[in-house]
Amino acid sequence: MKKVIWNLGLTTGIFCALTKGFAQDIHFSQFDMAPLQQNPAMAGALYGVEANINYKDQWRTIGSPYKTFAVGYDMRLTKKRIQKGYMAMGAHLFSDKAGDSNMGTTQGNLSIAYHVKLDEYNFLGAAIQPGFFQRSIDFTGLQWGSQFDGMHYDYSMPTGEMQGSQSFTKYDLGAGILWSHNNTDGDIHVTDNHDLNAHAGIALYHITTPKYSFLNTGEQLYMKLVIHGGLTKSLGDSKVAINPSFFYNRQGPTQELYFGALFRFLLTQDSKFTGFKSASAFYLGGYYRTRDAITLRMLYEYAGWGFGISYDINTSSLKQATNTRGGLELSLRLVTSLSNQLGSNHSRY
Repeated sequence: MKKVIWNLGLTTGIFCALTKGFAQDIHFSQFDMAPLQQNPAMAGALYGVEANINYKDQWRTIGSPYKTFAVGYDMRLTKKRIQKGYMAMGAHLFSDKAGDSNMGTTQGNLSIAYHVKLDEYNFLGAAIQPGFFQRSIDFTGLQWGSQFDGMHYDYSMPTGEMQGSQSFTKYDLGAGILWSHNNTDGDIHVTDNHDLNAHAGIALYHITTPKYSFLNTGEQLYMKLVIHGGLTKSLGDSKVAINPSFFYNRQGPTQELYFGALFRFLLTQDSKFTGFKSASAFYLGGYYRTRDAITLRMLYEYAGWGFGISYDINTSSLKQATNTRGGLELSLRLVTSLSNQLGSNHSRY
């Protein structure tokens, strides 16, 4: 009996919160593995070509899990030696499904960026990101209090709820700026342990504050501000490097600060001349999302490929329902370098 009442209350509460209030965006714990999700100006900033796949399975212990899947691709467009700057483009698509109702968002964005060369090692980039999203819901998967007769749940009983439209599509717009530093004057190497690389940026999403209600009641998406940064620095001449980073966003009354660090251990160095041996590295570390979760992270890189896995340990008030179990997240990345574009003398992938 208690389980039935809990499921009814949870389902109704989540539905009301998401349809009658200002909605919030998805987020990945491995935010650095979804670059266009944190800033449109990340397109072409760190690598010549980058492709990403992300998957998150969240809150499985309290019912139907929230599942988020995303793919992204970006690349530099110039084919000549860079003198003053270069253009880059990227595309990002994600699908998010939540709960028994399969309440979901599918969104596609296109990033158009230009990076100005400030000096030998520094670039300043800016980008816009137009896109579209579609919201959908399956009302047949919902349970309502009015369908509980005091003893049993009866699906055939009327809900007494206004169900409204089951889907709608809206235009969206984002923009961002990014500073990046690379002391090798080339693409950031996947596992080179002699480089100092850094970046920091600011982005705005949902500049058009699109309407976001199934019931046509006028609710809108708040504009979202993102501030982020990261650093990779070798520790002396060792095979260890530290990779701290942070991600802050504010969307209406809601804000989130996420920070932590990974330690990178160089396993094998690539052969610069023969190309017979590919570099590999292993990362291990943790992050903290304020008042929400602790994240444990691992990442393995080999020859331009990167595979990441993380798990969120819930620390918020929701932990009473989740038993501290948050979400599993997987990521896959492939990067290639275009070092001849930058005039670098260093061998790159």
